[in-house]
Amino acid sequence: MTGIVQQTDNRYTLLDLGKVEALLPQAEQVSYERYEHGARLKAYIVEVRKTTKGPQIVVSRSHPGLIKRLFELEVPEISSGAVEIKAAAREPGHRTKIAVWSNDPNVDPVGACVGARGSRVRMVTNELRGERVDVVPYSDDPVELIQSALAPARVREVRLDDETGTATVIVSDYQLSLAIGKEGQNARLAARLTGWRIDIKSETQLAEEESGYAGEEWAEGEWIQNEAGEMVWQPAEGGSAVSATEWAEGADGADEVAGAEGAADSGTTDAAASAAGAPEVPVEGAVAADAVAEEAAVGTPEVPVGDAVAEEGTA
Repeated sequence: MTGIVQQTDNRYTLLDLGKVEALLPQAEQVSYERYEHGARLKAYIVEVRKTTKGPQIVVSRSHPGLIKRLFELEVPEISSGAVEIKAAAREPGHRTKIAVWSNDPNVDPVGACVGARGSRVRMVTNELRGERVDVVPYSDDPVELIQSALAPARVREVRLDDETGTATVIVSDYQLSLAIGKEGQNARLAARLTGWRIDIKSETQLAEEESGYAGEEWAEGEWIQNEAGEMVWQPAEGGSAVSATEWAEGADGADEVAGAEGAADSGTTDAAASAAGAPEVPVEGAVAADAVAEEAAVGTPEVPVGDAVAEEGTA
């Protein structure tokens, strides 16, 4: 609906709708917008109150329904039912995302909403005073919907956890900041649009997590406060609680055992290396060494018998 600004103060703004007036409270206003007297303004009716003076109409400029009504005015395919707005998420004054679906296979829903050279979506943006509007295709497949909702970022993979309602989104390293958006705006709007909790990770972060935690066992339980006011670890499978001191001692003991085992393994390895370091003596070399030892034991060569008799006569 369209009204003319009649009165503006810090609490509310009054709009003249012709026969009646509408109240635009401060909570339903966009923070940076300023409404001048006599200006024409489009707003969305959120409530009709009964008062002693008659019905009082409450309107809004920040409600997501305003986006849908503006597109209905600018896009004939939405008015006729050929194109349908399935979901909308909005941060008033900054950015809006809508997911559109076509009931006619011959009609492109995104192209119908954007218009030739962006003419239709530009009219909506002008009425919202510069608020950015993203139009994405709707899909019954959650993976495709999440990929479209995070546009303009390109998504490599989406992993869904139905139990927790969390979607882990994997993007390239250079696409991470684009997927998150300024101050997380793109990720927040995508989560509201799809209804999933979205956790965005880069390929490098995913590789580090998978390599760092793979094969490790983790204790299941939680830290709680006992009656004495001390923090203790309560195992998930039950049993007695473990104090922080006992937990630290257990960790130190495990480190000492690991260090002793490492030292023992190192000593065994060094001994084996020393034994392996002695060179093997060939068989021929061993026989030659035995021959040399026998010659050393004999000491002098044998003397003939004749020479021995001559030596005795001389003596």
